[in-house]
Amino acid sequence: MSNHSRTQSLVFGIPWPELNDGLFYSDVVPHSDSELTLIDFYSRKYKNSAPLQGWLQRIQNGQISVDGRVIKDPNTILSGDSVLVYHRLPWKEPDVPHLLEVLYEDDDMVALNKPSGLQVLPGGLFQQRTVLTQLCWSVKKQNSTLNSQETHPVPVHRLGRGTSGILLCAKTKVAKTRLAAYFADGTSLVGATSNRKAERSGTRKISKIYRALVTGILVDDKVIIDQPIGIVRYPGVAKGLYVASPSGKPALSKVEVLERDEKQNCTLVQVEIESGRPHQIRIHLSFIGHPLLGDPLYIAGGQPRCFDPELVDESFAQDGSRSASLEMSY
Repeated sequence: MSNHSRTQSLVFGIPWPELNDGLFYSDVVPHSDSELTLIDFYSRKYKNSAPLQGWLQRIQNGQISVDGRVIKDPNTILSGDSVLVYHRLPWKEPDVPHLLEVLYEDDDMVALNKPSGLQVLPGGLFQQRTVLTQLCWSVKKQNSTLNSQETHPVPVHRLGRGTSGILLCAKTKVAKTRLAAYFADGTSLVGATSNRKAERSGTRKISKIYRALVTGILVDDKVIIDQPIGIVRYPGVAKGLYVASPSGKPALSKVEVLERDEKQNCTLVQVEIESGRPHQIRIHLSFIGHPLLGDPLYIAGGQPRCFDPELVDESFAQDGSRSASLEMSY
């Protein structure tokens, strides 16, 4: 890494606009779907996004174009190779912090103090209000007259939206490749033999250490959790939910007790994860019977709480999409 470094504290961030820019989704009609109507194409291919009524509403709102022309007739016949674009209307994303603190920066990377509540990369409800957006805006503001593609900062790992802590971002392609390899190294070696584990402990480039407050009192001062983590189907989560699963991918967490609070029935722990599975700390701590304090999703055993269909609101948003009150926020 470069010797030109800066460690003094700097806070940056631009307040979020009321509405984001919406989203555009493109499709090219395959020849097998030629002669389908516009409504048939969307209601069949994207039935999980909205039901028939929702897609009718979107078409009539003028949110879909065919080969550059807005089409409001749902019975329009499609041709093979036609380009379809659906515009999801702008919406107000949930309130989240917008200020980021720079902990360290040089010519290759920047270390940020990510606040709890702010998502790292676009996804779900958060398409604009992310760390990545603030980084992009900051670069444009500083280098408005430069072609700054090489210095575009990009997060090289993720922290859960509800997690605060150090987030490393690469400013060059070389730094991104190298840092990403360092993060991937530990995950790829989890599950190796004990000799290999001992070998890698001295050569590990990046350590990932977290602190967490868990329910209950841990008896042992140190615990090693090697429960695999996999995906199951779960209502309200399109791509499935990560849970403790014997058939999942290897995962390894080392837990050390820092403080026990008998009166409040909780324990402060330090967790070092050698792999980087989604929700790993939440799943592993709940797996041993000590979920994170206030975790709305995972319970003892590393499984989700029983799903209550009454928590889901099947009403339609302004653009015909489904809206659900069950939010996966971590």
